[in-house]
Amino acid sequence: MEPLTAGAIAVGTVIATKALEKTGEKVGETLWDKTGKFLASLEKQSPGTITAIEKAPEQPLDYGKAVLEVESAVKANPEVNQAAQELVAAAETNPPSNLAEILRQILEAVEKSQHPYTPAFIQNIQKAINAAQTQTIDQRGSTFNI
Repeated sequence: MEPLTAGAIAVGTVIATKALEKTGEKVGETLWDKTGKFLASLEKQSPGTITAIEKAPEQPLDYGKAVLEVESAVKANPEVNQAAQELVAAAETNPPSNLAEILRQILEAVEKSQHPYTPAFIQNIQKAINAAQTQTIDQRGSTFNI
């Protein structure tokens, strides 16, 4: 999966997981572990991004900037890349119930930003939204397949 898409889905999954945790909803242990591993690896590479993510949703997160920073970290650091890929795979298998909504918010933010995102990135995020929404509704094993 391309780094930009993996970064967007990873950021979305972290935000979705944090939001569910605050409301007392449970997320799968694997997803929880992969989220922690991703955050730990990203903190070494981009501590400012971690600070911003941890403050969301109380403080609005600039999703476009966060996705670009995660993409840079994924490209620059194999450990961050591996952790992001594992987090995306865990989210594919068992997406948080609010992942589709968070990915929609990310998509809206990146479409409004000044950064030129490729049509493939936009399509990949839309596929991930559809897959997360479908799997959350029916849990029949659909995956992102991006």
